Amino acid sequence: MRYEEFVIEGRNAVLEAFRSGKTIDRVFLLKGCQDSLVLSIARMARKQNTLIQYVPKIRLDQLSVAGKHQGVIAYAAAYEYASVEDMLALAKEKGEPPFLFLLDGIEDPHNLGAIIRTANLSGAHGVIIPKRRAAGLTAVVAKTSAGALNYTPVAKVTNLTAVMEELKREGMWFVCADMDGTLMYDLNLTGPLGIIIGNEGEGVSRLVRERCDMTAAIPMKGDIDSLNASVAAGVLAYEAVRQRMGK
Repeated sequence: MRYEEFVIEGRNAVLEAFRSGKTIDRVFLLKGCQDSLVLSIARMARKQNTLIQYVPKIRLDQLSVAGKHQGVIAYAAAYEYASVEDMLALAKEKGEPPFLFLLDGIEDPHNLGAIIRTANLSGAHGVIIPKRRAAGLTAVVAKTSAGALNYTPVAKVTNLTAVMEELKREGMWFVCADMDGTLMYDLNLTGPLGIIIGNEGEGVSRLVRERCDMTAAIPMKGDIDSLNASVAAGVLAYEAVRQRMGK
């Protein structure tokens, strides 16, 4: 399966994708184009809350696989998105306290796929990603997740901090990874928990960090000062697993 299979090019093809109810992560439209079909695509994208980017022709030419974009290129999701409510229902069904991953701007699809794999293996009930500045469920993500996308629900939300506030009202606590935090072994990572993993370069954003209840430092003994985002997710997740198993 190639990522290109989920790139849809051309006005009619993209319009039909929207009409069929296909999940479109984002659509690139030719800047300044007033063609009626392009305007219809923009309306449908707004209605479905799809991210729209207006770009010059040279950018569309670079993104094009088939060379026939007609001023429109859409990226379709390889898998359907779930809702946050689905994840809470899954936790309830299993009789477990909710255990979620929230990803603050993970843009590398390989990292996203690896984190979804870790989420599945650590018993998490779902992964929440934002609509902007984040990788979507592309074929690359599906492949890197090694099948975990078939079992672990992923929700895409407009506002990560708003979702955190809603989940706090449901009794959830949030922990983010930061080298200036408390040693992760000294934190209580049991109960209803959301693990926040930040952007590969910038880490967790200020607004998200301010809403975290705990900040966990992962002990590092080497000569460099940071872990890959997916590795950090795995290390922190498995400390939570250890504690949740009562060992």
